[in-house]
Amino acid sequence: MNDNKPVETIYDENQIQVLEGLEAVRKRPGMYIGSVSITGLHHLVYEIVDNSIDEALAGYCDLIKVDINPDGTVTVSDNGRGIPVGIHPTEGIPTVQVVLTILHAGGKFGGGGYKVSGGLHGVGSSVVNALSSHLEVEVSDGMHVYYQSYERGKPTCELKVIDDTDKTGTKITFMPDDEIFETLDFDYDVLLKRLREQAFLNKGVRIIFSDRRGGEVRTEELYAEGGIKEFVEYINDGKDPIHDEVVYFEAKRGDDMEVEVAMQYTTSYSEALLSFANNIHTIDGGMHETGFKSGLTRVLNDYARKYKILKEKDDNLSGDDTREGLTAVISVKVAEAQFEGQTKTKLGNSGARTLVESALTDKLSAFLEENPKTARAIIEKTISAARAREAARRARENSRKGSMANNSSLLGKLARCTDEGSDYAELFIVEGDSAGGSAKQGRHRRYQAVLPLWGKMLNVEKSRIDKVYANEKLLPIIQALGAGIGEEFNSDNLRYGKIIIMADADVDGAHIRTLLLTFFFRYMRPLIEEGHVYIAQPPLYKVFKGKNKDIVERFVFDEAARDAAIAELGKGAKVQRYKGLGEMDPEELKETTMDPEKRTILRVDLEDAIEADKIFSLLMGEKVEPRRDFIEENAKYVSNLDI
Repeated sequence: MNDNKPVETIYDENQIQVLEGLEAVRKRPGMYIGSVSITGLHHLVYEIVDNSIDEALAGYCDLIKVDINPDGTVTVSDNGRGIPVGIHPTEGIPTVQVVLTILHAGGKFGGGGYKVSGGLHGVGSSVVNALSSHLEVEVSDGMHVYYQSYERGKPTCELKVIDDTDKTGTKITFMPDDEIFETLDFDYDVLLKRLREQAFLNKGVRIIFSDRRGGEVRTEELYAEGGIKEFVEYINDGKDPIHDEVVYFEAKRGDDMEVEVAMQYTTSYSEALLSFANNIHTIDGGMHETGFKSGLTRVLNDYARKYKILKEKDDNLSGDDTREGLTAVISVKVAEAQFEGQTKTKLGNSGARTLVESALTDKLSAFLEENPKTARAIIEKTISAARAREAARRARENSRKGSMANNSSLLGKLARCTDEGSDYAELFIVEGDSAGGSAKQGRHRRYQAVLPLWGKMLNVEKSRIDKVYANEKLLPIIQALGAGIGEEFNSDNLRYGKIIIMADADVDGAHIRTLLLTFFFRYMRPLIEEGHVYIAQPPLYKVFKGKNKDIVERFVFDEAARDAAIAELGKGAKVQRYKGLGEMDPEELKETTMDPEKRTILRVDLEDAIEADKIFSLLMGEKVEPRRDFIEENAKYVSNLDI
């Protein structure tokens, strides 16, 4: 029970306003939850949790429990006020039934129930109900426990009292509908990441997440007393901060807007800037991000000029310079949030820009004055970034002097395709000249290009962009793709719709894949975000029987499939283990790995940029100890290791 509950706001049936009915949710679920894939499945959980978070934002909830039950249902419970159970003034049915059956019914439309809320325009509960085969709700109002059940959005019983209680809160259990969703198998790790994020963004709220499927119950208790300060520390785990303390400040504008900022610089060359509005991750930024960037650039330039670290003849630091190596979390809470687009990924409130910018001007300036040693370290980092930017500009200009047509020393090994520039054109980046030769012979010349790589390339996690432009292993990739890198990257100029990494299934091949993915993530992230990057899946084994025209072959990807193929072909079956791509002849490589009709390729998706940032920093960064811990922890999951 939550004992610290404000009492000034009335939250009852009069605060719930009805905008429209629930038709079409089941007919067009993608309009409401994005997709019917596992992403949409997870969205159902987020919607119910977001309602509990909104109770926390309003000051009435400090405990949320999320359980994946043994039967595959999910239960979300909180100790908030409980959805109102009184008869709704216009609908004539219990208000909890209104909330769960009528689209756009909720306490977030000006009725006074909430000052600040996230959620999906207040449609969350009814959409989850509509897309569940069955759902049960229990509401505790401090006196009674009320219960109602539903099937595919329609009540199967009247709201009834099932117990007495002195507690308050809401408990919802639902089973996603197998008529709607492609899968009903929740991913524990994906849900855990989202819930951890919510704990960081709402300091003092305890979230207990349990997975009760299978024999062993997995439980995580997520709680961040330090809020987004701990978020920054979490992101920077595995990086080297250049100042120990996470800089934190907050500011308010009346009762309708507040901002929190936490930031810390590291020795890294990339930035990790995360912004949130009403707990929603605004991946496309918006006014709060704009205010942060402009305020940061001005504050650091003013400080550097004031103390003559920047001389009169020196140019000002650019925005990119001031954010190199910076990890920052910006969280705004806005009473009337204006999001651009259905997906709510960009904040449009101009007042958020003004508030964030003025907060930086006042509070970051004060921090720098009070911490001159830290201020000096930050300014020196940004000046070093400015020098590297100038070096990168020169390197970029030098690289442009040689066009694709005459830069034979770098792009001589690229086998181009006829339909280069089309969405269906493919570029295979192939490890080794031998495999590259086979790929060139096995490709479809109209739409498949091949670029062989030789030797280990630059680890960009430890290098600035000027080193990237000067690297003879990476420059052919940059020039072949034609879209630039860093801030200049423009996917409109991309020459290939698919970039397919094709490397051996061994330790060296895994390293090359990781180096390439690190490069794409740090300097061409839209490639991954837009779904252009793939990993080829060459077979590990060929199981065959007979000779010449009578030969029967099975290409398989693991030991289990190998054994099954041996059993299928019977006595006399032979096995060839492919140690590398170069062992395949062009026809085999074409049939197993390159032909769109027969191949298997894996698309690289950016499910969680925060976790991706952490993993790349951990695996490819300077710190050895966290990498060793990660390898020891995950070694048990490794299979098909070929050293």
